[in-house]
Amino acid sequence: MLSQDFEVYYYSDRVLPNVTAHTHDYYEFYFFIEGNIIMYIDGKQFVPTPGTMIIIPPNMPHYARLIDGDVPYRRFVFWVTEDFLNSLATISEDYLYLTNKTKTTGNFSINKFNEIEFNTIQGKVFSLIDEIHANRFGRDAKIMLAVSDFIISINRMVFENQNPNVVESDSDTLYQSIIQFIETHIDEDLSLDLLAEQLHVSKFHISHVFTDTNGLPLHKYITKKRLNMCRDAILSGQDISIVATTYGFSDYSVFYRAFVKEYGKSPKKFRDEIIRNS
Repeated sequence: MLSQDFEVYYYSDRVLPNVTAHTHDYYEFYFFIEGNIIMYIDGKQFVPTPGTMIIIPPNMPHYARLIDGDVPYRRFVFWVTEDFLNSLATISEDYLYLTNKTKTTGNFSINKFNEIEFNTIQGKVFSLIDEIHANRFGRDAKIMLAVSDFIISINRMVFENQNPNVVESDSDTLYQSIIQFIETHIDEDLSLDLLAEQLHVSKFHISHVFTDTNGLPLHKYITKKRLNMCRDAILSGQDISIVATTYGFSDYSVFYRAFVKEYGKSPKKFRDEIIRNS
């Protein structure tokens, strides 16, 4: 690794050199986007599908074989040392949820994310890559925050997918109900009237509780949530022209103005600059 503690890369290839099984002395988090490949890990072989995350523990032999280059073989990898993860664990053991599972089984682990989850992960990765290649004030601190957020986010996603009853028991409050409804209906007209009807609470109470808890008015939160999802979808390769309607913007011009206001540049320029630096 170029970094002492971690490294992250995005790859897109149509040709791969002939490689044999190799090992690392650190964890590899492998995220498959697309391509026609066969993965070989610890003597086992399988064909990954888009949205797959594979966690390969240290000293486990692995390699990929490209079947053909008709579709670009796109993936990103995050390498991290056990020492660095252990340093994060002094803050919270939750950072080790995924890697501890590989220790318990003595094997690599495979996890599958839905499209929105995987787009969110890709957005975090590209933001981290962008920060690594930037030379802005607070760069090192921002990188550490981005790495920490990325690691805890993938641990949380897998934990919540594997423990739905735990998540459900924590979602009894009105605020959590609002958040969950927004996330599952982000492509719809999320008016206060609709939320009040669905949650059986007055819209004035919803507005008051949400602003007091979150700090943002509900409509601003929804706009930011939609913009974040659009950003992640754009970075994952989705067509910019259809992303806006997919995530609830009624008009492309409204989306465009909101995106420029939030990120300081057009959607296309934002995507091109980050991918160019990856």
